[in-house]
Amino acid sequence: MNKQFKIISLLMIVCMLGVLFVACGDVDDNNGGGGNNTPPAVEHIDYASQLKLDMSTDSLKEEVTVKNFVDGDTTHFYVDNDVVDTGVLKARYLAVDTPESTGQIEDYGHKASRFTKEKLRSAVSIIIESDNNKWNADSTGERYLVWVWYKTSANGEYRNLNLELLQNGLAIAKNTGGNRYGTIAMNALNQAKAEKLNVHSGVADPEVYKGEAVPVSMRELRVNIEEYTGVKVAVEGIVVQNFSNTVYVEAYDEETDMYYGISVYYGFGLSGRDSVVLSMGNEVRIVGTVQYYETGGTYQISGLKPYDPFNPDDPDNLQLISEDKEGAYTLVSANDFVNGKVTIEYDEEDQITTKTFDFKALAMSSSISMENLTVTEVYTTTNEESSQKGAMTLTCKAEDGTIVTIRTVVLKDEEGNVLTEEYFMGKKISVKGIVDYFSGDYQIKVYRTRDISFV
Repeated sequence: MNKQFKIISLLMIVCMLGVLFVACGDVDDNNGGGGNNTPPAVEHIDYASQLKLDMSTDSLKEEVTVKNFVDGDTTHFYVDNDVVDTGVLKARYLAVDTPESTGQIEDYGHKASRFTKEKLRSAVSIIIESDNNKWNADSTGERYLVWVWYKTSANGEYRNLNLELLQNGLAIAKNTGGNRYGTIAMNALNQAKAEKLNVHSGVADPEVYKGEAVPVSMRELRVNIEEYTGVKVAVEGIVVQNFSNTVYVEAYDEETDMYYGISVYYGFGLSGRDSVVLSMGNEVRIVGTVQYYETGGTYQISGLKPYDPFNPDDPDNLQLISEDKEGAYTLVSANDFVNGKVTIEYDEEDQITTKTFDFKALAMSSSISMENLTVTEVYTTTNEESSQKGAMTLTCKAEDGTIVTIRTVVLKDEEGNVLTEEYFMGKKISVKGIVDYFSGDYQIKVYRTRDISFV
């Protein structure tokens, strides 16, 4: 018994020493030691606060205001005419390359774009700076490479937005080390990589569709609609009209200051949940296939997949993004609608190319409004077998003589009576509707009686 007692006592002493050793190791760890091989935390450095704007250097500097935003690393600024003849400098940010957010959507592209907008919209002063003693065009010859500085209060210091994009992991390198602020720019980039921020995280952007479809902006879809025929796409926009199993969805593009839209045929196979998501005023993500609708001579998205309650994370499910939005119903003159042109710039392999489109073609399926039109002729659908019996086509003349066609569905007054030709003939009206195409003519399609008002 005594021998056993001695052995047990010895084992207890060894165990106590082991616990004491581990505890000491833990103390060492808290003091920066390597008991569990965990390196001490590295402090995040705000490089943008370290870099100061020096107005005395030989680089060119110009205080500017924003004309419009394009994406995370491209902004158009108003400048003096002695900087650029047009008074608008198309700025490409030095040292950064943010993900795409205006064409085919890339991970963290929308986040980078929002970041730039939020910073510059909060600014009381913005200064652009050249990298040397002249304003340097990029490889396209159309944009200028600049550093962008801003401050948010009169007594505050300027912060370098290029550097902020890098240190927040919202850009990959773009000649980052070979410029005026190359060293600190590389430090900011490397820190973001070490911290695995955003584009360096290895994590998919939860905002961007992940599936077999091609995520595209509404502008990209409308501008290159023929190239997407037969392609499954994911597109986001606001539902501005819902009629006869078809919704019209539109989204704003700041660079061209236009709304672009597409009609979406959802048929009869969607779930009750999907019908609610497609309510007017909802911002949605739609996944479907682009088709050419030969009867109408227009393009639409169809083939939407009904919501699968057993697979709620299916990327092809119709997604509700936000609620309580409104259609833009952009006010357009009759002349601009009929004769207007829109020039779109493309950045393809570091070359800027331009294409010019008819305004009405690009505005297809988006909401517009028009004022002071005189109804000169009315045609009513009388086919007894047509569901549109009673629908009207109004030929209207604007004050400058431009002729515009308004087409309605069957409209009724407050008592439920179908409106007839006499209700509109010879009257001066203002309208709100969706740009449509019918029988070789671009028209404004009106779906509600209240969207036609008398002047």
